[in-house]
Amino acid sequence: AAEAEAEVRLLLQEARESIEAARSYRRELQQRLRGLHQAREQIKDSATLTRDVLEQHFSDLKGTLKKLLDERLMSLLQEVDVIEQESIKPLDECQKLIEHGVSTADDLLREGESAVDGDVGQQNEKLCNFTKKALHIQLDSLPEVPSLVDVPCLSAQLDDCLLTILKNQIFRHGTVASRPPVQLEEFVEKPGGILVRWCKVDEDFIAQDYRLQCRKSPASPFEDVYVGSETEFMVLHIDPNVDYQFRVCARGDGRQEWSPWSVAQIGRTSLVPHEWTTGLEGYSLSSRRNIALRNDSQSCGVLYSKAPTYFCGQTLTFRQTVGQPDRRDSLGVCVEQRNGDDSLQRDKAVCISTNGAVFVNGKEMTNQLPAVTSGSTVTFDMEVVQLGPCSNEGGNFKLRVTISSNNREVVFDWVLDQCCGSLYFGCSFSYPGWKVLVF
Repeated sequence: AAEAEAEVRLLLQEARESIEAARSYRRELQQRLRGLHQAREQIKDSATLTRDVLEQHFSDLKGTLKKLLDERLMSLLQEVDVIEQESIKPLDECQKLIEHGVSTADDLLREGESAVDGDVGQQNEKLCNFTKKALHIQLDSLPEVPSLVDVPCLSAQLDDCLLTILKNQIFRHGTVASRPPVQLEEFVEKPGGILVRWCKVDEDFIAQDYRLQCRKSPASPFEDVYVGSETEFMVLHIDPNVDYQFRVCARGDGRQEWSPWSVAQIGRTSLVPHEWTTGLEGYSLSSRRNIALRNDSQSCGVLYSKAPTYFCGQTLTFRQTVGQPDRRDSLGVCVEQRNGDDSLQRDKAVCISTNGAVFVNGKEMTNQLPAVTSGSTVTFDMEVVQLGPCSNEGGNFKLRVTISSNNREVVFDWVLDQCCGSLYFGCSFSYPGWKVLVF
């Protein structure tokens, strides 16, 4: 009986495992069905959109061509009108002259006939007057009438090769691509931003520039956020836990038109944006509080972050506009905020000075980075390399720090006497004109 019961339990266990496997298998199949449905919808939606784009484009093209042809026709007809008017005008003047001569000849003829047929007593005087008048009119002078070969004969010269050229151009105009040459590849969460990466999927396509667009909701239009030759871009001013839609296209080498858009994809960040703390007299902040400007105030001190929002494994980036440097200037991270200091060149902090000197817990390292320049970036990367129980003896928490500036970097271990899950960042500048964006 015990063996039978054990066998039943074993069969039940196998049955339960089979049921769970069947459920998992069904979920996977359903997931694949949803994937197939999405793929089918993408093909149908993109085909519908492509048809609409083609129909609209060729409709606009036909309208533009008709307008151009009508304008050209009107121009040629105006030329015909001008030539006709200019050519007819001297003929009209000649016709008026001849008609006046005919009228004069008719009057002279009637007067001559009357003189010849008149009374004998008055005939002598009439004949004398008529003869004088005939001599004055110059009956042997006739206006010149141009021959047909000397007057314009209008015609239109129409080259039929235009139809051949248009036909060849039209037959080559436009293409239909089954896949865009570039696609979005990766979204990396950043505090208050998303690092977007893309890549070519058509090896034969030579890209000159890329164009990245973003929109916050399907109801809003896409807007350009980057145009350039890089294959990644940090999109800032992103609200946390909100879906943003991205798409990218490219422009071929030597071409003016852009390629088809990539498949739009959703990117988001769950990381709250880095912000400078408000209220320090020597600094003015932007509306989003991610840009700090050292103002003209004589007050100096360290401007800290609003909260310890920097975590190990992230990259902290400072981008600055430079002012007059000072050896006590600093950009870096620290364990805690500490009022009264004029620089991060102190204990429980790592920083870089604007002249490139690196300080760890207030001590200057022998390795040095290039001086900070306008538009350059300084980045901090940290990872935990040693963990131990926190104690009064210290040395139980070690971070491997990488500081990069102007294509050079220094790497060192930062030993702390306490466990730090998150860190503050900060800056200090002695002179006005420095501006720092943090992300």
